[in-house]
Amino acid sequence: MTAAVVATEARAIVYRTRGAQHGPITRLMSPGDLGEFLKPFVFLDLFGFDVGGGHKGFGMHPHSGIATLTWLIEGDTLYEDTTGEQGVLHGGGVEWMRAGNGVWHTGAPAPGVKRVRGFQLWVALPASEENAPAQSIYLAPSQVPQEGPARVLLGRYGAAQSAIPAPAPMNYLAVELKDGERWRYTPPAGHTIGWVAVNAGRLDAGGPVDTGELAVFEESGEAIDFTARGDTSFVLGSAVKHPHELVMGHYSVHTSRATLDLGEAEIRRIGATLRKEGRLG
Repeated sequence: MTAAVVATEARAIVYRTRGAQHGPITRLMSPGDLGEFLKPFVFLDLFGFDVGGGHKGFGMHPHSGIATLTWLIEGDTLYEDTTGEQGVLHGGGVEWMRAGNGVWHTGAPAPGVKRVRGFQLWVALPASEENAPAQSIYLAPSQVPQEGPARVLLGRYGAAQSAIPAPAPMNYLAVELKDGERWRYTPPAGHTIGWVAVNAGRLDAGGPVDTGELAVFEESGEAIDFTARGDTSFVLGSAVKHPHELVMGHYSVHTSRATLDLGEAEIRRIGATLRKEGRLG
């Protein structure tokens, strides 16, 4: 009887999508569509490309008002940003870029790398951080904590806590399950936003979720149950809902037109400096 009651309380899937394909990138959500309903999670790309195919990475580009978190599943990449950081991010590592009032950054496959795969997530920042100074954090694979089958990219799960300071109550996990393995995710109190995106294999999560698909769960505080159909890996997000409006620029998301104008002015200022230094085409 108890098992039946628990099962009925598990959260249901209310929407699923395969996003839109843009070359080697699948855009699963953006601020103008699902991001409006899943905020603070406002943008998610699943990317994967063979380096021999001519893809040279992502050139220097700006952001403001958001933070980006890149989970590099496979392939070492070179990084550089206008906070002054540069180096190599190894497969299994995490890049956190709190754009705040404005930043430019770039990434490209490291020499000798044959394939690059990963997820890039955008998180809407609260009003207290959307125009704060830019901050970048790069975590080696060994610095990403793990609890059971879940690597904690952002937030806390069980005894594992990310070294990245989450700007608001949220969790972002990378999970691997073996064929037939079951796992229950019980979100922290107040985390009514929940979604999952599968990059390999297939899940039963109250309904099938296939490779390359994002599934949105109903807004509630209930648990989410997963069963792997084949060896499966996926990312999972849960959070307290972002209470602000999404005011968008081309590379930016802010809470108001005034804060967007501040961020875009800083982006232009940094861009002018980069051009003067010959770092932009």
